[in-house]
Amino acid sequence: MTPEETAIKTTYFSIVGNLGLALIKGSAGVFGNSYALIADAIESTTDIFSSFFVLLGLKYAKRPPDDNHPYGHGKIEPLITFVVVAFLVTSATIIAYESIENIRTPHKIPKAWTLIVLGIIIVWKEICYQIVMRKSVETQSSSLKADAWHHRSDAITSITAFVGISIALIFGKGYETADDWAALVAAAFILYNSYLILRPALGEIMDEQRHHDLVDEVREIALTVKGIKDTEKCYIRKSGMKFHVDLHAMVNGHISVTEGHKLAHDLKDTLVEKMPNIDNVHIHIEPFEEGIPRI
Repeated sequence: MTPEETAIKTTYFSIVGNLGLALIKGSAGVFGNSYALIADAIESTTDIFSSFFVLLGLKYAKRPPDDNHPYGHGKIEPLITFVVVAFLVTSATIIAYESIENIRTPHKIPKAWTLIVLGIIIVWKEICYQIVMRKSVETQSSSLKADAWHHRSDAITSITAFVGISIALIFGKGYETADDWAALVAAAFILYNSYLILRPALGEIMDEQRHHDLVDEVREIALTVKGIKDTEKCYIRKSGMKFHVDLHAMVNGHISVTEGHKLAHDLKDTLVEKMPNIDNVHIHIEPFEEGIPRI
C-alpha cells in the first residue's frame, strides 16, 4: 500500500469514528445535563467536516505531475491543514461562547453516569490519536498529522469535562457550572493545539528549511557514490508526502562534461533508490578543490 493510500484509509477511519462519537456525546450530554459533553459533541462534529476536507485534499494530492503542476499537487496538503485549523478555531470559539453563557445561567448538576461515558471516550480518542499520528509519521502527511491532533484535542476536551463533572458531583450545590468551566479550559487547549498544527504547515508552504535530518542523510548517501568527492549546498522542500532535493555535488574538476553528467545521474538514482520519500532530485555539479569548505 502506497503512503497516499495509507493516509486515505486512515482518514476514513477518522470520519467513521468521529461520527459515532458525536452521536454518543451529544445524546449523553443532553440526557446527562452536561454542557461539557455537548461541547465535546460539537468538537467531534467539526472533526467530521475537517476529516472530510483532509480526505479530499489527500485524493487531490495523489494526482501525478502535469504541465501546469510539474512538481505534483502535494502543496494542497498544507492548504487543507489551514482549513482543519480553521475548524478547530471555530469549534473552540463556539465552545468558549456557549460555556460563558452556561456559566451565567443556573442549571442542574450533570448525571454521574456521564463519567463512565467520558472515560470510555478518553481511552478511545487517545487510541485514535496514536493510530493516526503513527500513520502521519509513516506517510509524512501534514494534513494527517492535523487530523491526529483533532483526536488528541478531543481527548483533552473529554478529560477537562471529566474533571469538571467530577467536581460538580463531589461538591454538589453551588458547583453546577464546574463542567462549563471545564469546557472553557478545553477551548483554550484547542486553540493552543491549533497553533502547533498551523506552524509546520506554514513552514511547508513557505519552503522553510526544517528537514535537517534529511539533509544529513542525503549528504551521507551522496558520499557513497563513486566519483562524488563532497557536497555543498543542499536544500529540501516538502510537497505533500514527498520531498524535492536541490543538491550541489562536488566532483573532480578535470573530468569531462559527459562524465560529470553521468555522475549526476548516478547520484540522483542512488538517492531516489535509498530514500523512497524523495520524489525528485536536482543535481548541480561543482569542481572539487581541497581545503574549500562546503556551505
